[in-house]
Amino acid sequence: MSNILDAFKEKQTEKKVYDGKKIKVGIIGCGWIAEAHLKSYLKCEDVEVVAFADLVPGKAEAFAKQNGVEGNYYLSDKELIDNEKDLDAVSICTYNRQHAPCAIYALEHGVHVLLEKPMCVTLEEAVDICKAEKKSGKILSIGFQPRFDENMKMVKKICESGVLGKIYYIQTGGGRRMGIPTPFGTSFIQEDTAGLGALGDIGCYSLDMVLNAIGYPKPLTVTGFKAGLFGKKPEYLQKPEYTEVFGVDDFAAAYIRLENDIVLDFRIAWAMHCDTPGDTIIMGTEGGLRIPSTECWNGSIGGAMTIYHNIAGECVETVIPECDNDGDNFDKKIRSFIDAIEFNLPAPVPSSQIIYNQAIIDGIARSSDLGREVTIEIPEI
Repeated sequence: MSNILDAFKEKQTEKKVYDGKKIKVGIIGCGWIAEAHLKSYLKCEDVEVVAFADLVPGKAEAFAKQNGVEGNYYLSDKELIDNEKDLDAVSICTYNRQHAPCAIYALEHGVHVLLEKPMCVTLEEAVDICKAEKKSGKILSIGFQPRFDENMKMVKKICESGVLGKIYYIQTGGGRRMGIPTPFGTSFIQEDTAGLGALGDIGCYSLDMVLNAIGYPKPLTVTGFKAGLFGKKPEYLQKPEYTEVFGVDDFAAAYIRLENDIVLDFRIAWAMHCDTPGDTIIMGTEGGLRIPSTECWNGSIGGAMTIYHNIAGECVETVIPECDNDGDNFDKKIRSFIDAIEFNLPAPVPSSQIIYNQAIIDGIARSSDLGREVTIEIPEI
């Protein structure tokens, strides 16, 4: 057993040295997630946050001052990018339906982009973003901080080690018993701002956990279902009047066929009469991996993982203890983006992978609307 566990230990990497050059960053969209971006940027001695934009008059300035910083303030992403001539990068923290236009405009104007998840709302938008990225030559990284969690890295190492053999079936998902995100206003639950509900908000994380672990195989077909089953019930929202504007999914499920003869069984929920829709299970010809679910998707795992396999003809179980995280995953997300800019490294969470994530989400939505299986076709970028 010790040999198996030793195979998954992290290798030491050389620490980078910075030359003192300040990377100038702007923040577009000054809601609650922007605060996490700002706080992480402020921990980077080689970053200067110089500008803020929000479409609500006065919000950008109030946001900056509330967090103890000064800068230039704008009412749109275009104003910020057009006026900040020395700008190196932006964090896009807007609601979902503004992800694509903001990212495309920034890339077209030679600015590196850290784009919050989900990448966007539709596959068509994702393709347009990737085309703008390719043409610009700039870095585009998508905001999946669970990638930096040591337990998530362990899942990937286990799958890549070969101990599971040929992977053929995955069950994944997650959710909350009572967790429609209305404490932050209605932008998460309105169709014209969010476009996606639980499917885009936390479903993208669940998909990324397993798809990243197995090398992001191409999705081929999807049979999907989505519904808003709890969002019209006042007891599930922060304010009763929010039920009038609720227009997205609070539950989604799908059966997805991936290349290499892999089947992905997926489900996600903002609200449900259950503690969990199930653990994540990755089944292979030589072993299976069980990843305990969490009460509320938090970007990690709910306990020690277990590998089920055979040794000398006997069924055995190898427990993989939870890994300790060194530092905050959100800080690592920001730091990796800045490192990519400074050292000309690949995007930490590349669009070439996340476009598959978005294609699945888009496929689930289309399949649900059409009431049948759909084929996923991703144009060449």
